[in-house]
Amino acid sequence: MKEIVTFLFGLGFIFNASLFVPQAIRILKTQSARNISLITFAGFNFIQFNSIFYGYYQNDWILMYGNLISFIACGAVTLLAIYYRNK
Repeated sequence: MKEIVTFLFGLGFIFNASLFVPQAIRILKTQSARNISLITFAGFNFIQFNSIFYGYYQNDWILMYGNLISFIACGAVTLLAIYYRNK
């Protein structure tokens, strides 16, 4: 049972990261960051960045790498939004 819970926990991070992909695609297609809240995405990035360090110090590699994947996906949306707002 522990292995199943661990697997689902890790899979949750992949699912979480995949939720940012449609936003990134929409920004790239429209070349606009209209209706994208930078404050919200900055908050997501902060939480994920914090969780990466927490996972590292707690030796919880699933937590650390899962949040790293989410941080990269969310960070891509944030960077695209900043770029297209200032373009």
